[in-house]
Amino acid sequence: MSDKKCCNKPSIGGQAVIEGIMMKGPKKTVLAVRHITTGEIIIEDVNDKKSENKFLKLPFIRGVYNFVLAMIVGYKTLMRSADLSGMTELEEEEERKKREEKGDTEPKKLSAVAMSIVMAIAGALGVALALVLFMWLPTIIFDFIKDTVKVNLNYDMQNFRALIEGIMKIIIFVCYLALVSQMNDIKRVFKYHGAEHKTIFCFEKGLELTVENVRKQSRFHPRCGTSFMFLMIAVGILISTVIVLLFPQVASYPYIWVPTKILLVPLFCGVGYELLKICGKHDNLFTKIVSAPGLLVQRLTTKEPDDQMIEVAIASIAPVLPNEEQE
Repeated sequence: MSDKKCCNKPSIGGQAVIEGIMMKGPKKTVLAVRHITTGEIIIEDVNDKKSENKFLKLPFIRGVYNFVLAMIVGYKTLMRSADLSGMTELEEEEERKKREEKGDTEPKKLSAVAMSIVMAIAGALGVALALVLFMWLPTIIFDFIKDTVKVNLNYDMQNFRALIEGIMKIIIFVCYLALVSQMNDIKRVFKYHGAEHKTIFCFEKGLELTVENVRKQSRFHPRCGTSFMFLMIAVGILISTVIVLLFPQVASYPYIWVPTKILLVPLFCGVGYELLKICGKHDNLFTKIVSAPGLLVQRLTTKEPDDQMIEVAIASIAPVLPNEEQE
Protein backbone atom coordinates (compact mmCIF):
# COMPACT_ATOMS: atom_id res chain seq x y z
CA MET A 1 0.00 0.00 0.00
CA SER A 2 1.59 3.24 -1.10
CA ASP A 3 1.68 6.23 1.23
CA LYS A 4 2.83 9.15 -0.85
CA LYS A 5 1.90 12.76 -0.28
CA CYS A 6 -0.51 14.33 -2.72
CA CYS A 7 1.66 17.38 -3.25
CA ASN A 8 4.35 19.54 -1.64
CA LYS A 9 2.37 22.74 -2.03
CA PRO A 10 1.17 24.81 0.96
CA SER A 11 -2.35 24.06 2.12
CA ILE A 12 -4.98 26.26 0.46
CA GLY A 13 -8.67 26.13 1.35
CA GLY A 14 -11.77 28.10 0.56
CA GLN A 15 -15.49 28.59 0.70
CA ALA A 16 -18.00 29.42 -2.00
CA VAL A 17 -20.11 32.50 -1.27
CA ILE A 18 -22.63 34.61 -3.17
CA GLU A 19 -21.14 35.26 -6.62
CA GLY A 20 -17.64 34.54 -5.40
CA ILE A 21 -15.13 32.65 -3.30
CA MET A 22 -13.33 33.19 -0.02
CA MET A 23 -9.84 31.70 -0.37
CA LYS A 24 -7.55 31.03 2.58
CA GLY A 25 -3.79 30.69 2.28
CA PRO A 26 -1.04 30.08 4.86
CA LYS A 27 -0.86 33.73 5.90
CA LYS A 28 -3.72 35.55 4.21
CA THR A 29 -7.42 35.19 3.40
CA VAL A 30 -9.26 37.12 0.72
CA LEU A 31 -12.77 37.40 -0.65
CA ALA A 32 -13.23 37.69 -4.43
CA VAL A 33 -16.72 38.55 -5.68
CA ARG A 34 -18.05 39.46 -9.12
CA HIS A 35 -20.53 42.35 -9.14
CA ILE A 36 -23.76 41.21 -10.78
CA THR A 37 -24.26 44.53 -12.60
CA THR A 38 -20.81 45.77 -13.61
CA GLY A 39 -19.10 42.37 -13.92
CA GLU A 40 -16.12 43.70 -11.97
CA ILE A 41 -14.21 41.29 -9.72
CA ILE A 42 -13.87 42.88 -6.28
CA ILE A 43 -11.14 41.56 -3.99
CA GLU A 44 -11.14 42.27 -0.28
CA ASP A 45 -9.00 41.04 2.61
CA VAL A 46 -10.73 38.92 5.26
CA ASN A 47 -9.85 39.20 8.93
CA ASP A 48 -9.76 35.64 10.24
CA LYS A 49 -6.78 35.85 12.54
CA LYS A 50 -6.45 32.77 14.73
CA SER A 51 -5.55 32.70 18.38
CA GLU A 52 -1.89 32.00 19.14
CA ASN A 53 -2.84 29.88 22.14
CA LYS A 54 -0.84 26.64 21.82
CA PHE A 55 -3.61 24.63 23.46
CA LEU A 56 -5.93 25.43 20.53
CA LYS A 57 -3.34 24.02 18.12
CA LEU A 58 -3.21 20.58 19.72
CA PRO A 59 -4.51 17.61 17.70
CA PHE A 60 -8.26 17.06 18.10
CA ILE A 61 -8.61 20.40 19.94
CA ARG A 62 -7.65 22.32 16.78
CA GLY A 63 -10.44 20.62 14.86
CA VAL A 64 -13.13 21.97 17.18
CA TYR A 65 -11.55 25.43 17.29
CA ASN A 66 -11.09 25.66 13.52
CA PHE A 67 -14.65 24.43 12.91
CA VAL A 68 -16.16 27.12 15.16
CA LEU A 69 -13.89 29.81 13.68
CA ALA A 70 -14.76 28.70 10.14
CA MET A 71 -18.48 28.91 10.93
CA ILE A 72 -18.15 32.46 12.30
CA VAL A 73 -15.89 33.76 9.52
CA GLY A 74 -17.87 31.90 6.87
CA TYR A 75 -21.14 33.48 7.96
CA LYS A 76 -19.65 36.99 8.04
CA THR A 77 -18.06 36.44 4.64
CA LEU A 78 -21.31 35.18 3.16
CA MET A 79 -23.11 38.32 4.34
CA ARG A 80 -20.31 40.53 3.03
CA SER A 81 -20.40 38.83 -0.38
CA ALA A 82 -24.07 39.78 -0.70
CA ASP A 83 -23.08 43.43 -0.33
CA LEU A 84 -20.05 43.29 -2.67
CA SER A 85 -21.96 41.42 -5.38
CA GLY A 86 -24.71 44.04 -5.49
CA MET A 87 -27.28 41.47 -4.41
CA THR A 88 -28.26 43.52 -1.36
CA GLU A 89 -28.72 46.64 -3.47
CA LEU A 90 -30.85 44.70 -5.95
CA GLU A 91 -33.08 43.36 -3.19
CA GLU A 92 -33.42 46.82 -1.67
CA GLU A 93 -34.38 48.24 -5.08
CA GLU A 94 -37.02 45.57 -5.57
CA GLU A 95 -38.37 46.28 -2.09
CA ARG A 96 -38.48 50.02 -2.88
CA LYS A 97 -40.49 49.38 -6.06
CA LYS A 98 -42.97 47.25 -4.12
CA ARG A 99 -43.41 50.02 -1.56
CA GLU A 100 -43.98 52.59 -4.29
CA GLU A 101 -46.66 50.40 -5.86
CA LYS A 102 -48.40 50.32 -2.49
CA GLY A 103 -47.98 54.08 -2.05
CA ASP A 104 -45.53 53.66 0.83
CA THR A 105 -42.37 55.69 0.16
CA GLU A 106 -40.81 55.47 3.60
CA PRO A 107 -38.55 52.42 4.11
CA LYS A 108 -39.08 50.50 7.30
CA LYS A 109 -35.66 50.16 8.89
CA LEU A 110 -34.76 48.16 11.95
CA SER A 111 -32.49 49.66 14.56
CA ALA A 112 -29.07 48.11 15.14
CA VAL A 113 -30.32 46.55 18.38
CA ALA A 114 -33.45 45.15 16.72
CA MET A 115 -31.39 43.76 13.83
CA SER A 116 -29.01 42.06 16.27
CA ILE A 117 -31.97 40.50 18.08
CA VAL A 118 -33.47 39.26 14.81
CA MET A 119 -30.14 37.73 13.73
CA ALA A 120 -29.68 36.09 17.14
CA ILE A 121 -33.16 34.56 16.99
CA ALA A 122 -32.56 33.34 13.44
CA GLY A 123 -29.28 31.74 14.50
CA ALA A 124 -30.88 30.09 17.52
CA LEU A 125 -33.70 28.70 15.36
CA GLY A 126 -31.15 27.33 12.90
CA VAL A 127 -29.26 25.54 15.68
CA ALA A 128 -32.53 24.23 17.13
CA LEU A 129 -33.59 22.89 13.73
CA ALA A 130 -30.23 21.11 13.30
CA LEU A 131 -30.52 19.54 16.76
CA VAL A 132 -34.05 18.33 16.03
CA LEU A 133 -33.15 16.89 12.61
CA PHE A 134 -29.83 15.26 13.49
CA MET A 135 -30.14 14.49 17.21
CA TRP A 136 -33.76 14.11 18.30
CA LEU A 137 -35.56 12.89 15.17
CA PRO A 138 -33.33 9.80 14.58
CA THR A 139 -33.79 8.80 18.24
CA ILE A 140 -37.58 9.08 18.04
CA ILE A 141 -37.72 7.09 14.79
CA PHE A 142 -35.40 4.40 16.17
CA ASP A 143 -37.49 3.98 19.33
CA PHE A 144 -40.59 3.57 17.20
CA ILE A 145 -38.90 0.96 14.98
CA LYS A 146 -37.39 -0.84 17.99
CA ASP A 147 -40.73 -1.11 19.79
CA THR A 148 -42.43 -2.32 16.60
CA VAL A 149 -39.79 -4.97 15.89
CA LYS A 150 -39.71 -6.09 19.54
CA VAL A 151 -43.47 -6.63 19.53
CA ASN A 152 -43.60 -8.43 16.18
CA LEU A 153 -40.33 -10.38 16.25
CA ASN A 154 -39.44 -10.43 19.93
CA TYR A 155 -36.02 -9.00 19.08
CA ASP A 156 -34.21 -6.12 20.79
CA MET A 157 -32.36 -3.78 18.39
CA GLN A 158 -30.73 -1.69 21.14
CA ASN A 159 -27.17 -2.76 20.25
CA PHE A 160 -27.68 -1.40 16.74
CA ARG A 161 -29.07 1.96 17.88
CA ALA A 162 -25.99 4.03 16.98
CA LEU A 163 -25.63 2.40 13.56
CA ILE A 164 -29.30 2.81 12.61
CA GLU A 165 -29.47 6.39 13.93
CA GLY A 166 -26.25 7.18 12.03
CA ILE A 167 -27.73 5.85 8.79
CA MET A 168 -30.78 8.04 9.39
CA LYS A 169 -28.51 11.08 9.85
CA ILE A 170 -26.77 10.33 6.57
CA ILE A 171 -30.11 10.00 4.78
CA ILE A 172 -31.36 13.28 6.28
CA PHE A 173 -28.07 15.02 5.39
CA VAL A 174 -28.07 13.79 1.78
CA CYS A 175 -31.78 14.56 1.29
CA TYR A 176 -31.26 18.07 2.65
CA LEU A 177 -28.37 18.69 0.25
CA ALA A 178 -30.38 17.26 -2.65
CA LEU A 179 -33.30 19.59 -1.90
CA VAL A 180 -31.32 22.80 -1.47
CA SER A 181 -29.23 22.04 -4.57
CA GLN A 182 -32.40 22.55 -6.65
CA MET A 183 -32.63 26.23 -5.67
CA ASN A 184 -31.28 28.54 -8.37
CA ASP A 185 -29.23 30.73 -6.01
CA ILE A 186 -27.73 27.67 -4.30
CA LYS A 187 -26.89 26.14 -7.69
CA ARG A 188 -24.70 29.17 -8.44
CA VAL A 189 -22.99 28.87 -5.06
CA PHE A 190 -22.33 25.18 -5.74
CA LYS A 191 -20.85 26.10 -9.14
CA TYR A 192 -18.46 28.49 -7.39
CA HIS A 193 -17.70 25.62 -5.00
CA GLY A 194 -16.68 23.55 -8.01
CA ALA A 195 -14.53 26.43 -9.31
CA GLU A 196 -12.80 26.67 -5.93
CA HIS A 197 -11.88 22.96 -5.95
CA LYS A 198 -10.71 23.00 -9.56
CA THR A 199 -8.47 26.02 -8.94
CA ILE A 200 -6.91 24.49 -5.82
CA PHE A 201 -6.23 21.26 -7.74
CA CYS A 202 -4.60 23.26 -10.55
CA PHE A 203 -2.33 25.00 -8.03
CA GLU A 204 -1.46 21.76 -6.22
CA LYS A 205 -0.40 20.17 -9.51
CA GLY A 206 1.94 23.07 -10.21
CA LEU A 207 0.12 24.15 -13.36
CA GLU A 208 -0.23 27.72 -14.53
CA LEU A 209 -3.41 29.25 -13.16
CA THR A 210 -5.31 29.83 -16.38
CA VAL A 211 -8.98 29.27 -17.16
CA GLU A 212 -8.09 26.46 -19.57
CA ASN A 213 -5.91 24.60 -17.04
CA VAL A 214 -8.41 25.03 -14.21
CA ARG A 215 -11.32 23.86 -16.36
CA LYS A 216 -9.66 20.45 -16.85
CA GLN A 217 -9.37 19.69 -13.12
CA SER A 218 -11.72 17.62 -10.97
CA ARG A 219 -14.33 19.41 -8.88
CA PHE A 220 -14.13 16.75 -6.14
CA HIS A 221 -11.50 17.47 -3.47
CA PRO A 222 -10.77 15.25 -0.42
CA ARG A 223 -10.12 18.27 1.82
CA CYS A 224 -13.62 19.74 1.65
CA GLY A 225 -16.22 20.89 4.15
CA THR A 226 -18.75 18.44 2.71
CA SER A 227 -16.35 15.55 3.31
CA PHE A 228 -15.70 16.88 6.80
CA MET A 229 -19.41 16.82 7.67
CA PHE A 230 -19.69 13.27 6.38
CA LEU A 231 -16.62 12.21 8.38
CA MET A 232 -18.14 13.73 11.52
CA ILE A 233 -21.26 11.60 11.05
CA ALA A 234 -19.21 8.46 10.34
CA VAL A 235 -16.98 9.02 13.38
CA GLY A 236 -20.11 9.66 15.44
CA ILE A 237 -21.51 6.28 14.40
CA LEU A 238 -18.36 4.46 15.51
CA ILE A 239 -17.96 6.25 18.85
CA SER A 240 -21.68 6.08 19.65
CA THR A 241 -21.71 2.34 18.90
CA VAL A 242 -18.90 1.77 21.40
CA ILE A 243 -20.77 3.80 24.04
CA VAL A 244 -24.00 1.87 23.46
CA LEU A 245 -22.17 -1.45 23.82
CA LEU A 246 -20.34 -0.37 26.99
CA PHE A 247 -23.19 1.58 28.61
CA PRO A 248 -26.47 0.26 27.17
CA GLN A 249 -28.57 1.99 29.81
CA VAL A 250 -27.41 5.44 28.64
CA ALA A 251 -29.02 4.91 25.25
CA SER A 252 -32.24 3.50 26.71
CA TYR A 253 -33.60 6.89 27.75
CA PRO A 254 -33.98 9.65 25.10
CA TYR A 255 -33.66 12.47 27.67
CA ILE A 256 -30.19 11.10 28.53
CA TRP A 257 -29.11 9.77 25.12
CA VAL A 258 -29.86 12.95 23.11
CA PRO A 259 -27.89 15.31 25.43
CA THR A 260 -25.07 12.74 25.46
CA LYS A 261 -24.86 12.84 21.66
CA ILE A 262 -24.80 16.64 21.74
CA LEU A 263 -21.98 16.66 24.30
CA LEU A 264 -20.01 14.24 22.10
CA VAL A 265 -20.15 16.52 19.03
CA PRO A 266 -16.78 18.22 19.85
CA LEU A 267 -15.17 14.75 19.97
CA PHE A 268 -16.72 13.81 16.60
CA CYS A 269 -15.51 17.14 15.20
CA GLY A 270 -11.96 16.75 16.49
CA VAL A 271 -11.50 13.19 15.19
CA GLY A 272 -13.15 14.05 11.86
CA TYR A 273 -10.82 17.02 11.37
CA GLU A 274 -7.71 14.90 11.93
CA LEU A 275 -8.95 12.31 9.43
CA LEU A 276 -9.62 15.07 6.91
CA LYS A 277 -6.08 16.39 7.28
CA ILE A 278 -4.67 12.89 6.78
CA CYS A 279 -6.75 12.45 3.62
CA GLY A 280 -5.53 15.81 2.32
CA LYS A 281 -1.86 14.97 2.89
CA HIS A 282 -1.66 11.30 1.91
CA ASP A 283 -2.74 9.21 -1.05
CA ASN A 284 -3.09 5.54 -0.16
CA LEU A 285 -5.73 2.84 0.11
CA PHE A 286 -6.85 3.94 3.59
CA THR A 287 -7.32 7.60 2.65
CA LYS A 288 -9.11 6.65 -0.55
CA ILE A 289 -11.59 4.52 1.40
CA VAL A 290 -12.13 7.24 4.01
CA SER A 291 -12.52 9.97 1.35
CA ALA A 292 -14.81 8.01 -0.99
CA PRO A 293 -18.20 8.75 0.69
CA GLY A 294 -17.43 12.46 1.05
CA LEU A 295 -16.30 12.71 -2.57
CA LEU A 296 -19.53 11.01 -3.60
CA VAL A 297 -21.64 13.52 -1.65
CA GLN A 298 -19.71 16.35 -3.34
CA ARG A 299 -21.60 15.46 -6.51
CA LEU A 300 -24.47 17.31 -4.82
CA THR A 301 -22.53 20.26 -3.36
CA THR A 302 -20.32 21.04 -6.37
CA LYS A 303 -21.34 21.78 -9.93
CA GLU A 304 -19.35 22.46 -13.08
CA PRO A 305 -18.57 26.20 -13.18
CA ASP A 306 -18.52 28.49 -16.20
CA ASP A 307 -15.39 30.37 -17.28
CA GLN A 308 -16.39 33.59 -15.50
CA MET A 309 -16.65 31.71 -12.22
CA ILE A 310 -13.24 30.17 -12.82
CA GLU A 311 -11.84 33.67 -13.38
CA VAL A 312 -13.15 34.69 -9.94
CA ALA A 313 -11.58 31.58 -8.38
CA ILE A 314 -8.21 32.37 -9.96
CA ALA A 315 -8.48 35.97 -8.76
CA SER A 316 -9.19 34.70 -5.23
CA ILE A 317 -6.25 32.30 -5.00
CA ALA A 318 -3.52 34.52 -6.46
CA PRO A 319 -3.27 36.97 -3.49
CA VAL A 320 -3.12 34.23 -0.83
CA LEU A 321 -0.20 32.29 -2.31
CA PRO A 322 3.23 32.65 -0.69
CA ASN A 323 5.58 34.94 -2.61
CA GLU A 324 7.63 32.07 -4.02
CA GLU A 325 4.47 30.39 -5.31
CA GLN A 326 3.27 33.60 -6.94
CA GLU A 327 6.57 33.88 -8.79
